[in-house]
Amino acid sequence: VTVSLTTLDPKLSRSLEPRAAAPGRRLAAIRALVQAGVPVRVNLSPLIPGLTDHELEQLAEAAAAAGARSANYTMLRLPLEVSPLFRDWLARERPERAKRVMGLVREMHGGKDYDAAWGKRLKGVGVHATLIARRFALACRTHGLGALPPLRTDLFAPPAAPGDQLSLGL
Repeated sequence: VTVSLTTLDPKLSRSLEPRAAAPGRRLAAIRALVQAGVPVRVNLSPLIPGLTDHELEQLAEAAAAAGARSANYTMLRLPLEVSPLFRDWLARERPERAKRVMGLVREMHGGKDYDAAWGKRLKGVGVHATLIARRFALACRTHGLGALPPLRTDLFAPPAAPGDQLSLGL
């Protein structure tokens, strides 16, 4: 199971994702899944340059402490219809950071709010994107966030066709 973790700041989380679970609840969900034997990957997403990217190491540490075994990240993506919504939110909620955040976003996307090109849209390009990728790799190594175990397919059974006699599983 993959659980997204955007920020550890409850106030920012409530403002940024008002209908999503708070950071503490997401970490509790990771712990519960791990206790039930479910391998968990955390997706540090979206990382927002100039707003949440400073939390990258703390997010990885909290996820690992909760039992996550693997991690991934995605930089903020602002496709056409999302960009004006995010810019409005940023100007309203974090006006002191708006210019810096959007400057970094554009730096990572060739001067645009978003670059849909494969290999660029999820991680970005340039100096800041490279720095974040290196920090992420180091945080994963530091906190033991590696690859998930191979997917078990031996437990899969094709569903019965309509009208088939079902097994009692004995």
